[in-house]
Amino acid sequence: MTQVLCNKVNHIHEAVDGTSHNHFVPSHDSHYVTFFTERSQLGNEDMMVQRKKRISPDYASTQAILVLYFHFESYQQLQAMMFAIEEINKDPDTLTNVTLGFQAYDSCDVLHLDLESSLQVLTGTNSTIPNYRCTPDVPLTAVIGPAVSTHSILLAHILGIYRYSQISHYSTSRQLSDHKQFPSFFRTVPSDAFQSLGLAKLVLHFGWTWVGLLAMDNDYGQQGIQMVRQEIIKGGACVAFTENIMMNKPDRNAPNIVKVIRESTVKVIIVFSTDVDFIPVLEEMLRYDITNKTFVASEAWSTSSFHSIGRFSSLLTGTIGLAFYSGHIPGLSRFLKTVHPNSSLEKNWIKIFWEQTFNCKFLLEKNLTNVLDTTVNKCTGQENLENIKNTFTDVSSLRTTYNVYTAVHVVAKALEDLMECRLAKGHPLSRYGCADIFRLTPWQLLYYMKKVRLKLSGGRELYFDENGDPPAVYDIVNWQMSPEGTIQQIKVGSYDAAASTGGFFTINTSLLLWATEDHQVPMSVCTPSCPYGFWKAAIRGEPVCCFECVPCPHGEITNKTDSLDCMKCPLDQWPNIEKSQCFPKAIEYLSFEDPLGTSLTTISILSSLVPDFILRLFVRHKSSPVVKANNYSLSCLLLLSLSFCFLSSTVFIGYPQPEKCLFRQATFGMVFALCISCILAKTVMVVLAFMATKPGSSLRKWATPQVSYMIVSIGFLLQFVLCITWLSLAPPFPQYSTHYQSMVIIVECNEGSSIAFWTMLGYLFLLATISFVVAFLARRLPDSFNEAQFITFSMLAFLSVWISYIPASLSAKGKYTVAMEIFAILASSWALTICMFFPKCFIILFRPSLNSKVNIMRKDRDHS
Repeated sequence: MTQVLCNKVNHIHEAVDGTSHNHFVPSHDSHYVTFFTERSQLGNEDMMVQRKKRISPDYASTQAILVLYFHFESYQQLQAMMFAIEEINKDPDTLTNVTLGFQAYDSCDVLHLDLESSLQVLTGTNSTIPNYRCTPDVPLTAVIGPAVSTHSILLAHILGIYRYSQISHYSTSRQLSDHKQFPSFFRTVPSDAFQSLGLAKLVLHFGWTWVGLLAMDNDYGQQGIQMVRQEIIKGGACVAFTENIMMNKPDRNAPNIVKVIRESTVKVIIVFSTDVDFIPVLEEMLRYDITNKTFVASEAWSTSSFHSIGRFSSLLTGTIGLAFYSGHIPGLSRFLKTVHPNSSLEKNWIKIFWEQTFNCKFLLEKNLTNVLDTTVNKCTGQENLENIKNTFTDVSSLRTTYNVYTAVHVVAKALEDLMECRLAKGHPLSRYGCADIFRLTPWQLLYYMKKVRLKLSGGRELYFDENGDPPAVYDIVNWQMSPEGTIQQIKVGSYDAAASTGGFFTINTSLLLWATEDHQVPMSVCTPSCPYGFWKAAIRGEPVCCFECVPCPHGEITNKTDSLDCMKCPLDQWPNIEKSQCFPKAIEYLSFEDPLGTSLTTISILSSLVPDFILRLFVRHKSSPVVKANNYSLSCLLLLSLSFCFLSSTVFIGYPQPEKCLFRQATFGMVFALCISCILAKTVMVVLAFMATKPGSSLRKWATPQVSYMIVSIGFLLQFVLCITWLSLAPPFPQYSTHYQSMVIIVECNEGSSIAFWTMLGYLFLLATISFVVAFLARRLPDSFNEAQFITFSMLAFLSVWISYIPASLSAKGKYTVAMEIFAILASSWALTICMFFPKCFIILFRPSLNSKVNIMRKDRDHS
């Protein structure tokens, strides 16, 4: 009997990809559209309506009607579909001699009703007969819908068997992107995979590194939030908590969720939910007056209308989220306002819509109760939609409705491409020839659905990738308080997943309005960013976003926030106070421009003039007894060496050039060796002169000037040999030192060999010690030439100065070490000058009466 009622489906038809598919044998001699609705959600009454009616002349065609099967969620979407079909049918340049019709079905989001209606459409009758098409005169072209992903998955399994093209306008589950399981599924909305990626990037774009996650405990929420979590962690941010909205609980687990939110420091929460299931959480938050959180909304509630409930405004102001791309449909507003209860199509749905819109009732004559009830507003049909403002007439920001409209045009474009078939050599369909639009098989249209490229009204181009997904473009919406005191959703930018790296977001920041006190982007971090000069130190047991900011060690910097470590400055540089930049270190040395250097230079030069003055005085009075009695020749050589001793200190001042470092210590050592050698010669000559005066003494031949010159020569020569050896084996050299002061580069002379340096000083110490001991022993010798007392004091002062220099030089740093040596040179030189020559100069200048041979001999006799 089934074969009598229906034309059996032809089996095992070889398709383009070589697999076997079933197909229907269509006919094109009928001109009617089937409407089917079951338990419509547009009214409070359950309706069972099934009827057949000749289509209006506007839809008439001399050729064929290709049926679109449509699952709808709102009356506006149904009207948009009808508008698109009418638009296509009236266009003489689109699908010439072909008329599109449709079947519309409302399943009230009940899964088994969606399944039942789909099987009925495939069969063509109310009875479900697998593999049979009972209305071959009404070819089925494509299915638009359903909206719920779970329902789309079920239908896609069935429709995929026959390769019927299915286009969903709202199903976003990423499972549907598996084209191996769902070979004929397409959609005009992006997959949740793109949405999850976009939400994660949005969070990272605003610098939110410490966020909470809230999701429904179904496939939509769990799959979406897990991908968000992965992308957030991959981007370096952290998740403070992840809570589920329990669908099986009346309170949706709201008390526990709000408790976690209250105890957390997060300021931003990503919510992957529908508006209805999120309301219990908002109610609980309102109860505890939690108003310092910013929500990031998924598309399921980012454009919801429940925000019109004024009590949630304090919670939702500042919310930001992704929404389906909004588009404009020219002429739709005028089309919607022409809806009237007397319309021949979808008459029962229009009446339900009319009663809800105008708050009235269509009264039936047989219903006497309603007739007599004067409290009921009667619908007259004269009501006007022109002044009505509701979700039906609002076409300012069409999203799901725009996707429905687009889906119809996608099918029409694929049909048009099929009609314009041009099979070039190598074309996949070249084996079968171009398809006949009036006798096409589902897999033939499927080929063109995969290749379709449709220019949309907004300038975008729609096409499908290998998974049946369109280009992922979202609007970014911001929830703001309007002047009237209601929350409105403002489009502030867009997110294009196909954009080049770094250009995903286009955001007009001037349009953004946040709920913070300063209306700036809210901060949501576990630990504030570490500023310049600090580095992030992980805290054991805490997420990476929770850390301590530790100051950089001395000599190290960070020039970016949240640095993981510090960078050492080069040796010649030092950090600024903030430790954010390295600046050249101050170079320190004892320069002539330095006040200390200037003072020491002046003192050295002026001091050198004193021995020169005394030398001139001695030359002028060289015949005087005082000068003769003190060995005139040695005294002149000693004065000359003292003048050089004073001047040798200037070699230590100024920038330590290599030549200066090489010769300054050697010069000092040899000049002082000459000076001390002269004093030693004087001391020895005093002793020899006394010993030679004894009768029969053999030392008389040694009391000659040549002996004194020999002593001076030997003393100087030994120091000279020592210095030459030092300069040959380990010469001094300039160096940059930061050991003493980290912030300063001390330019100093490295002595090359500290042993050679201290040996040189030790040699001077030895000469001075010998002179001191000999002079001390000879201080009371009764001789007119005796200078032992003066030599004793001068050597004692000399030794005291240089013994004091040793600890002072070791404790001084940088230029002060050099200053200490200069001070020791000047002090020891002054000690020698004063002790050796000032008494004689005093006699010559101020007591000339004492400058006589008689007086000197008398003093000797008195001494004896």
